[in-house]
Amino acid sequence: MNRRGFLTATGLGTGYALMARVDAAETDPRAALDPQFDRIAPATVPAHEAGAEPHMTLVELGCDVMIAGGGMAGVCAALAAARNGASVILVQDRSRLGGNASSEVKMHIVGANCHGGRPGWREGGILEELRLDDAVNNPHRSWEMWDLLLYDKIKSEPRITLLLDSVLYSVTARDGLIERVMVRCDKTEHLYRIQARQYLDCTGDCRLGIEAGADYRVGRESKAEFGEPLAVEVADRHTLGSSILFTARDHGRPIPYTPPTWAKKITREQLYARPIDSWEYGYWWIEWGGNRDPIRDNERIRFELLSIVLGIWDHIKNSGHYPSSANWGLETVGMIPGKRGSRRLLGDHILTQMDLEGKTGEFQDAVSIGGWNLDDHPPGGFSDSHLKPFTSIRLPDVYNIPLRALYSRNVRNLFMAGRNLSATHVAFTSTRVMATCACAGQAAGTAAALCVRHGLLPRELANHAERLAELQQTLLRDDQTIKGLRARDDLDLARSAKVTYSWVAEESDPESILDGYTRNVPGGADHRWTASMGAESPWIELTWDVPREIRRVQITFDSGFHRELTLSSQNAVSRRMIRAPQPETVRDYQVLVIDEAGSQQCVARMEGNHQRLRRHEFPMVRAKSLRLLITATNGADAAHVFEIRCYA
Repeated sequence: MNRRGFLTATGLGTGYALMARVDAAETDPRAALDPQFDRIAPATVPAHEAGAEPHMTLVELGCDVMIAGGGMAGVCAALAAARNGASVILVQDRSRLGGNASSEVKMHIVGANCHGGRPGWREGGILEELRLDDAVNNPHRSWEMWDLLLYDKIKSEPRITLLLDSVLYSVTARDGLIERVMVRCDKTEHLYRIQARQYLDCTGDCRLGIEAGADYRVGRESKAEFGEPLAVEVADRHTLGSSILFTARDHGRPIPYTPPTWAKKITREQLYARPIDSWEYGYWWIEWGGNRDPIRDNERIRFELLSIVLGIWDHIKNSGHYPSSANWGLETVGMIPGKRGSRRLLGDHILTQMDLEGKTGEFQDAVSIGGWNLDDHPPGGFSDSHLKPFTSIRLPDVYNIPLRALYSRNVRNLFMAGRNLSATHVAFTSTRVMATCACAGQAAGTAAALCVRHGLLPRELANHAERLAELQQTLLRDDQTIKGLRARDDLDLARSAKVTYSWVAEESDPESILDGYTRNVPGGADHRWTASMGAESPWIELTWDVPREIRRVQITFDSGFHRELTLSSQNAVSRRMIRAPQPETVRDYQVLVIDEAGSQQCVARMEGNHQRLRRHEFPMVRAKSLRLLITATNGADAAHVFEIRCYA
């Protein structure tokens, strides 16, 4: 595959150019890479004392925002911070990004829409951008292509420096502030001393926070501590266990299987609460280790999980209960336990069961959403095979996550996002899922960039009404969803325009493209302009009383939030998705500007779009009107537009 083919396959060139970094839109993406490589592996470096490591090279690095952890929270945090103007160093201890969603673990991303059980609440923002690119460019559901997509997104952001195979091992902090961190990469024999203005822990295990002296907790709180009905009576250090997944394929001929001697012997009785009905991908309920230390006992947990996985495959292949498995052979078996829980950092607010159930009122500092069920698992996992593998309690609605749960209460320049955000164990059973972690990452990354811009610490941002509102409006502009919050961007010139259109569906209100909401949910209002794709191309137009100078236009299309969209090896899950451009999404369109004299000029043209959020920048024009002309969708017989924004 040549470079052009690779970039097409991994989604570069989707046109997703945020306004904070449009200067990079016209440059060669390779141009920013050589300086990055020279920076992290300089040909000559000053003679630094490497202590007891004389064969390691010490390199000094600096940035605005340093992020530890390259799972979905860390990836979205890095992209959000960089696209909002911050220089970023992203440190990942593996060779691949994505964490539990990478090819190393292969867990599909779930979130607020609860596997389609809460239609309309699929997450927006950066996660949606990634999902849409993956659906189009990876219809064959390759996990390695997903890995490359994440790598491409990070490497294509000129403000991000990526350190793979690199482990944070030490932090210097003083008076509640992180001054620098130490990172080592044994593959390249480098030690990195990194100084930043803001730090973000997305490690899941709170490694950055632990080294910085941040307050944290492990395990399950007692019912008495927060009054949570679902909490245990007596606090303990138990959490959810880890899982190892496998994939298998039908080879069209008998494939024998002989297990290793250390594989567990599995009986039908052990599976009575864990039915096996397919084996192309399995199984989240192969879980173990919630009653052990998930960090220090990782090797024991890995071995036990592998022994269970291979024992279950032996049972499928050789017990005689599943004769149709004869032609199936294992393709992959994970070697990294997919971890659910370990430590959780403590913020100015600790999310509780009652917060998620909507019983404590709305957060004034809301910055992202969740909505997965309260989903607890027995700590013993498969060892407690007489118990149901999970207890799931549906929440009444999606919930908001406050900024105060995304920064440390005692380390003043430390944000956190992912499964280590500030929550009780009961609340964590919902907030832990990766789509929720990703959106929290976007919120924390954006907040860190704003702290850098305005010279604030995280708590100061949360307590500054004007800057908090700026953060929330920036997130909404970047397609993050905050439940119940309306976009009110004073810089958006479209808000003062009058809307006209060629045609509108009966249930649609064209004015809704300016109402500040960019999704529909069942039982709610329709916030889209909808027009039939008939013989003539539909258009919608903004007109001002006096001409306006415009340089940027942002359009939010419909990308089918009512359905599920994720990468999964499980056929039953994948059948509910469209692994292609979403048919509702506008494919081909033009942005036309009409001046005072009535002359018309095309300032942006797009063919082959599959993204929900599109931004276009062009030389300044003086517009009396701006028209969006739609010439094709990706298959639907109607075009849908949620929002149009215009900026000088």
